[in-house]
Amino acid sequence: MTTRAATGQEHRLTPAQRKAIVAGAVGNTVEWVDWAVYATFAPVFAGQFFTPGNETTALLSTLAVFAVGFVMRPIGGAVLGAYADRHGRKKGLTLTISLMAGASLVIAVCPTYEKVGVLAPLVLLLARLVQGFSAGGEFGSSSAFLIESAADGRRAFAGSWQQVSVGAGALIASLLGTVLNSTLSEPQLQSWGWRLAFAIAGMLGLVGLWLRRSVHETEAFTRIKDRPRGNPLTAMFRDHPKAALRVAGVTIAGTLIYYVWVTYMPTYAHLATGIPLSEALLANTLAIVVFLVLLPFGGLLSDRIGRKPTMAAFAVGFLLFSWPAFHFLADSFWTLLVIEIVGMVLIIGYSANCAVIMAEQFPAEVRTTGIGLPYALAVALFGGTAPYVTTWMNTGGLGHLVWLYVAIAALIGVGVYTTMPETKGKEL
Repeated sequence: MTTRAATGQEHRLTPAQRKAIVAGAVGNTVEWVDWAVYATFAPVFAGQFFTPGNETTALLSTLAVFAVGFVMRPIGGAVLGAYADRHGRKKGLTLTISLMAGASLVIAVCPTYEKVGVLAPLVLLLARLVQGFSAGGEFGSSSAFLIESAADGRRAFAGSWQQVSVGAGALIASLLGTVLNSTLSEPQLQSWGWRLAFAIAGMLGLVGLWLRRSVHETEAFTRIKDRPRGNPLTAMFRDHPKAALRVAGVTIAGTLIYYVWVTYMPTYAHLATGIPLSEALLANTLAIVVFLVLLPFGGLLSDRIGRKPTMAAFAVGFLLFSWPAFHFLADSFWTLLVIEIVGMVLIIGYSANCAVIMAEQFPAEVRTTGIGLPYALAVALFGGTAPYVTTWMNTGGLGHLVWLYVAIAALIGVGVYTTMPETKGKEL
């Protein structure tokens, strides 16, 4: 009997697999537009939801809501992860995008502090908690779906599209910021422009919902769906505690640095150097384009040489790059663009690998929960707080030490990535 390895079929994607990956990636992109547009427009609408008079306090309060949204991600990872492990990846993905898009539409129509007082930040907080809950379930479900839809020798390539779609969501949010900042006056932007961005993000959710309902369930889940199974959350803690800890460890450096570079660097550069926000957003947009183009090639490289060396290259690179990046940051579009692009190229080592490494830690029965909960805990602790910490450091006279914050995260990454077992070629 001819094996797939002998024929090379494990390295080729079938038409059905390609369709599943495209549908999964596009739907995931829409989901993350809703998530990223908040941070992109935080400097614009901060004064609309909190007591007017102090712009820095209003921005810090808005970013605190951004961070609090991450508190719900572990809960979403546990609850929605267990739902997807019990009922299927497709149903899990359909639920997450419905929650995320609905919350964006709520923010779009939420009244301001001037009109309803403390009710305004309360509605904003509740909407962001729903989005955090949704995001917590999204990563595990989408990662499991993409990896399980891939040929064995193309898992990292397929998994890289999870992060391509996350980056594409950030790109669309950044593009919305660039276009609206460039075409609307300041009063228009603060009055209704930011609302338009949230409304567009919410309506895109309908497209993602349609795509997710059109795909088939993965073969890996179909094989186990009728087996007697216990609670996926209990099984993860009981049978796979080391794998769960490894997922959290893998995430720390990647999520902190990713959020600093992709989500908050434009705002940070604007506050730290005075560069116009529109220019900072444009530099961010161009860097994300480079990142998205190169990311699948990072997945192909991981499928060829392994997960460990490509992950280690990311961490060592940022350990060396952190100080120069923040030291030479200036009120210059081209300087910021170079810094953004170098950082994004290094991040490919993490982003091309994170989904596949986490999926390869667990069997199908607990895969979504095993990915979602530990990942969400690490993201909540290290990614969700990154914008707040960097803003606080900058406004508190510690901006010159932000590089050290990033470098310490990279050092943790070096320790985790060089000691973890190689999972390339492991049977799912």
